[in-house]
Amino acid sequence: MALQGPEELGEQVEEPEDLDDQDASSISPAEEITLPPGPGGDYEAEEALLLPWDRFSAWLHCICVVGFDLELGQAVEVRQTTRRQLRHKTSICYLSFPDSNSGCLGDTQFCFRFRQGSNRKSSLGCFLETTDRDAPPCLKGHYYGYVYFRQVRDKSLKRGYFQKSLVLISKLPYVTFFHSLLKIMAPEYFEKQEPCLEAACNDIDRWPTPHPGRILLLPIMGVVIKVRIPTCYDKPGTTQLVQSAQVKTAHTQNRGVLCFYPVFFHIQMLWELVLLGEALVVMAPSPAESSDTVLALVSCISPLRYSSDFRPYFTIHDSEFKEYTTRTQAPPSVILGVTNPFFAKTLQHWPHIIRIGDMKQAGEMAKQMKVKKLKNLKTLDSKPGVYTAYKPYLNKDEEIIKQLQKGVHQKRPSAAQNAILRRYFLELTQSFIIPLERYVASLMPLQKSISPWKSPPQLRPFVQQDFMKTLEKAGPQLTSRLKGDWIGLYRHFLKSPNFDGWFRNRRREMTQKLEALHLEALCEEDLQQRVQKHSEVETVDLVLKLKDKLSQAEKEQLPVRPGTVAKLRSHIEAVILSLPDDLQGILHKPSSP
Repeated sequence: MALQGPEELGEQVEEPEDLDDQDASSISPAEEITLPPGPGGDYEAEEALLLPWDRFSAWLHCICVVGFDLELGQAVEVRQTTRRQLRHKTSICYLSFPDSNSGCLGDTQFCFRFRQGSNRKSSLGCFLETTDRDAPPCLKGHYYGYVYFRQVRDKSLKRGYFQKSLVLISKLPYVTFFHSLLKIMAPEYFEKQEPCLEAACNDIDRWPTPHPGRILLLPIMGVVIKVRIPTCYDKPGTTQLVQSAQVKTAHTQNRGVLCFYPVFFHIQMLWELVLLGEALVVMAPSPAESSDTVLALVSCISPLRYSSDFRPYFTIHDSEFKEYTTRTQAPPSVILGVTNPFFAKTLQHWPHIIRIGDMKQAGEMAKQMKVKKLKNLKTLDSKPGVYTAYKPYLNKDEEIIKQLQKGVHQKRPSAAQNAILRRYFLELTQSFIIPLERYVASLMPLQKSISPWKSPPQLRPFVQQDFMKTLEKAGPQLTSRLKGDWIGLYRHFLKSPNFDGWFRNRRREMTQKLEALHLEALCEEDLQQRVQKHSEVETVDLVLKLKDKLSQAEKEQLPVRPGTVAKLRSHIEAVILSLPDDLQGILHKPSSP
């Protein structure tokens, strides 16, 4: 059933008086894929121009209810959406249910990720266009599916069980937020059915668009969720994303440490594998443990963005199944989370396989385990561990393992354990990235070389040999106690997708900084005195070029000093007014899009 839009938008829900500012959950792994703050001045104007269901589309692609049919298997029973065609229906159906061997009774939450069709149309609203523009190439063109699955015994049904999933499909990678939203929506839906879902859709269509850096109040089914959309300038793991009033269950547990318990003694090696963009398979007993572990792996190299593909939950019905299981070529740079025992055979040729046990039994620390050989992995019943022939570049850090072991013995809260592990990964990644940042900063031309009347200077090229020479005196040994083959690790990293994504992003930022400095230099010039020495044709050409610079600054949100754009605009206006009336009329006309 497609939900028809209302004839007009309702009024915004008033802010609650008592909102508990202390009750907040930390940002989840996938939420570290963030955006720069959007333009501030035009935000209210953009909101006013939105049509019915534009706001819904800014948050969600659609809402699906997936049930089990005895003849058809999984099937979409209800679909609440804008007037868009739902693609990948079969994949969504299978991804929304645990594999039959998982045995998930009660309520289970997990997420999945799938590739968009190549002929997709751009999403409504400029926000999602910004999302695509600023994300690494591998993150473009993907949807996230957030699932609330319920399986309970019901003797009145032929199958003997009630099995149904409420699924939110979105372009936004805010795992904690959408899981929190589902904890509010799903129980109500399972009790009151479709009218409740329609009411939730109408609530969502009254939400403001998810602009980075803004704090939003989102009413949903009698509850108000307070959200701060993260930006790329937030410190990893510190952003408080979700707050709620009138509900206590709007938070998801951060299971970072629990995810790594079965492979505890190899966390440093896993960090290397993720850093280098190696092909990884996580074999877990349930979709929840699979998706939690994949997201924890993706976030372990923060603040570095993971620039390869990752699938928190992957099934044999996925459209990329043949692509990822073929033996005719090397496995791609991707992290897969699977639960079907069939994958133990089809993915046995993959170089690195992580076997995760039941996290419900993870109260005790895993015993000291050696890395296992891949040939020992025959079925999903194999013991938990890491199956790989990979030899780490760095020596094992025994101190962090002892620290976390001590926490287990002392029954330290999982939140505290998670904070220790997150800080360890953060410091390790920063020690690795700082020498790269220092070298790339040296590629920036000196500010004195920027002339207002010449094109901005180019960045110097990244030369691997020159960078390697800097490591002897200014390498990671300055900030990390770890010993090992750092040089070998850097050589491998420079060939990885993560380096490509990181360097492309840094190069774009530095190029924008050069453009901003060039714009500021133009603002300091006396343009009217300069144009007196030139002909009208040259003056018109100058005005057109300056207008282009101004348009670029606004479109790319160049990091210029406050007032720079306004000052340049006034300079351009003064130059135009110095020209004859006929040229003024032409230059004052808005440029065609």
